Amino acid sequence: MIIAMWSGPRNLSTAMMRSFGARADCAVMDEPFFAPYLKVSGKDHPGREATLAEHETNPEAVAALCAASVPQRYFFQKHMPHHMLSEFPMRWANEAKSFFLIRHPQRVIASYAKGRAVFDLDDLGFSPQRHLWETLGRPAIIHSETILRHPEAALRGLCTALDIPFDAAMLSWAAGPRDEDGAWAPWWYTNVQASTGFGPPPEKMPDIAPTYTAMLEACLADYDVMSRESLKV
Repeated sequence: MIIAMWSGPRNLSTAMMRSFGARADCAVMDEPFFAPYLKVSGKDHPGREATLAEHETNPEAVAALCAASVPQRYFFQKHMPHHMLSEFPMRWANEAKSFFLIRHPQRVIASYAKGRAVFDLDDLGFSPQRHLWETLGRPAIIHSETILRHPEAALRGLCTALDIPFDAAMLSWAAGPRDEDGAWAPWWYTNVQASTGFGPPPEKMPDIAPTYTAMLEACLADYDVMSRESLKV
């Protein structure tokens, strides 16, 4: 069974990859369409050259990888909707059980800006995320804050929505890098590679620089729609 998680950047997505990867019955894959996205879009990005050199850049070949069988019962795939350019194949997703991971855009912007000061609205992915959520028939949405505040209850609820059994192994993992971590890990995965479980609940809303205010406002409408539909525990 393919489990496709659709997340924007800085949404707790790599911790969720660790969580599912801690299950003995689950294989995981990290943002397989990122390299094709960089190649086709020409986007500059931290780790761009390493990503293009180390990962498959043909979107048809990546789609085949996404649809491939694995020895484990479940195949968890971490995806970002804004990586899915209009010409990229989505047939494989029809066979997947999808869910969406969200985070308040102000928290996303504050976190993203620490690793990449210059970015645009497309890099945050809220509009593509909402559009894909609607296209796929509005599957389950889980909020990162729900997971951080109530890890076990949130993961139990998510597993129920996915129609898979909950596994307590999802609550913790060994620190360190993983073979499946993308080539972009040195720029973005420092904290998660040091972690052994989900972090503490979020504190007060972080401040963002005035230069990002318009970007925040542009994200809120899509975020609010998805947030209202997110799983409650």
